[in-house]
Amino acid sequence: MIAPSHAIILGLAAPLAVALLTPFLGKRPQLRDVLGPIGGVITFVAALQVALAVIAGDTPEWLVVNISSGLDFSFRVTALGAIFGLVASGLWIMAAVYSVGYMRGTNEDNQTRFAAFYAIAVHAALAIAWSGNLLVLFIFYEVLTFSTYPLVIHKQNAEAIRAGRLYMGILVGTSLMLLLPAVVWVWLTAGTLDFKQGGILSGQLDPALAPWMLALFAFGIGKSALMPIHRWLPAAMVAPTPVSALLHAVAVVKAGVFTMLTVVVYIFGYDFVAETGASTWLIWLASFTILASSVIAIQKDDIKARLAYSTISQLSYIVLGAALASEMAIKGAGLHIVMHASAKITLFFCAGAIYVSAHLKKVSDLNGLGYQMPMVFIAFFLGALSIIGIPPLGGSWSKFLLMAGAAERGMMLVILVLAVSSLLNVWYLLEPVMRGFFMTPKQDVKVSYHPLVVIPPIVTALLSVVLFFVPWPFSTLISMMVMP
Repeated sequence: MIAPSHAIILGLAAPLAVALLTPFLGKRPQLRDVLGPIGGVITFVAALQVALAVIAGDTPEWLVVNISSGLDFSFRVTALGAIFGLVASGLWIMAAVYSVGYMRGTNEDNQTRFAAFYAIAVHAALAIAWSGNLLVLFIFYEVLTFSTYPLVIHKQNAEAIRAGRLYMGILVGTSLMLLLPAVVWVWLTAGTLDFKQGGILSGQLDPALAPWMLALFAFGIGKSALMPIHRWLPAAMVAPTPVSALLHAVAVVKAGVFTMLTVVVYIFGYDFVAETGASTWLIWLASFTILASSVIAIQKDDIKARLAYSTISQLSYIVLGAALASEMAIKGAGLHIVMHASAKITLFFCAGAIYVSAHLKKVSDLNGLGYQMPMVFIAFFLGALSIIGIPPLGGSWSKFLLMAGAAERGMMLVILVLAVSSLLNVWYLLEPVMRGFFMTPKQDVKVSYHPLVVIPPIVTALLSVVLFFVPWPFSTLISMMVMP
């Protein structure tokens, strides 16, 4: 057992150490490739220690430097931050193992550079999770954007460069032009940027201005991929699948919705949002994004493109929960960060395993492949069921809470949106499984197994099952998010 403040330092230092050591091991790939999994285990142990301290009623913190009265550079872990820290660190372990198998299986160039920036991105995600105020969160939000740019353009071809330009243009543009002014506005209004249970704006901000400030945050947090600022996410699928799996199914996009939920819970206060009606417009924009992106996903034949639009839809579940601003909806949004992360990383892992083992990218080419790769397709099936919201998979809990939150606000139409979305999920997520097991192969496909890309999706798929039966400690932490 170590002190919570020391656990924060250890959790932030481990991925940074991996990033700094990796370039020196470029000519020793065996040693280089074990750094990621080892760093993941150390980081997860630290994140678990931090989460247990939060559950015990402590507030783990590390003051780096005091800038001025009411403003410091510090890490101070909230219940929501503890949730995101566990997710980012825990899934890094499997993602690090998977990355080794994928990068070797596809003989990718620049594997050392890839591993170094991958670790920096995890470091930034942990710093976002544990940030003590909006200033620190904003700084590492930008670090995450810039550290993932080399991963997006990893292949360095024309398509990757175009995707990288779009990626940086949207994410940096929205954060500098909208998010940063919103942060400054909060500082000028409340005199502090610290996160506080119940928020800091009630009684400080004119209720008539609340929708405008919330709009700056909603569109300034481009990583939450609300329409129409979503195009960076499908474009970034040009990156290697390990990037898609962790950074675009967990760290980057979850940093976006985590920031949005943090703003509603710890800056505005969800009671203040509900009382002022500041988020009514956001409820309907998130609902539109959920349905529109699901319809687009159905039309995509490329597996990763289909999963990308699925992610856009699922991220808006979390934004919707924040916008509903009821106790149940906030709980559902917090829990959906966990449940979607474990399920979606499974689906991306499976997509990559299919590409590495069978060199196939299209849903329409998967006919009959399930019998050659049964464990991968079963893992995909379980991940899909969790996202659809079918018991006994973890995603059913968060969807139930979101529907209960909509009922709590008396918004029956939102419940219909969630129900229709689940039906669309069935359509586009179960088709690969149906093709794999119930359709005649179009061609003879030679499959060569790579264990390091097959084992991780099996583990994360089983995690989605375990989370249904044993949602602790996340169930405790989401309750603490809404405590007065």
